[in-house]
Amino acid sequence: MKTTKWMSSLLVAGAILTLSSAAQAHVNVYPKETTTGAYEKYTVRVPVEKDVNTVKVKLEFPSGVKVSTVQPVPGWSYEFEKDAEGRNTALIWTATDGGIKAHEFMEFAFVGANPKEAGEVAWKAYQTYTDGEVVEWTGEQDSKTPASVTTIKEGAGAGDGHGHSHGAETAAPAAGSEGTGSGGNSLPLVLSGLALLLSIISFFRKKA
Repeated sequence: MKTTKWMSSLLVAGAILTLSSAAQAHVNVYPKETTTGAYEKYTVRVPVEKDVNTVKVKLEFPSGVKVSTVQPVPGWSYEFEKDAEGRNTALIWTATDGGIKAHEFMEFAFVGANPKEAGEVAWKAYQTYTDGEVVEWTGEQDSKTPASVTTIKEGAGAGDGHGHSHGAETAAPAAGSEGTGSGGNSLPLVLSGLALLLSIISFFRKKA
């Protein structure tokens, strides 16, 4: 009986870790928190979930976020998509040298001027593979393909216009670190760790 309970606890913890790992494969925009009026450097992390290459990435800018500066990436070209008034509404990166391979990821960066109003903004992304499939990361947070969300909090004021961030010091986390899940929080990993710890404590108490 004790062994069965021990195995059940391990299975629960493993399931939580599996779900967390799956969430980390989503296209995400960092930072997850910034401030109103800031000139923020945003980073788009694009992992490959299939066995074929990603060759195009399109990111739509949320209403109120103004983008005009982009960091070039070797092996990729880029272009802005504009509306009828000439405002930049999206960025499209296209591979010129093979793209992102299976089990790899790349990051694309740009600078955006945040809106003056606090709130949440969603970044709709479209990931194109060499087999023609386009994965639309545009859904709600509990969907299989959620749009990345950034929370914009009240800040001290506008940035200086030179690409310096006056938002929260929350850059894109290093690859493999915590906080890379959908919505950018490490709660699933924390819960799985606690479940594992409680299981171990319970097991040794009963042994004693």
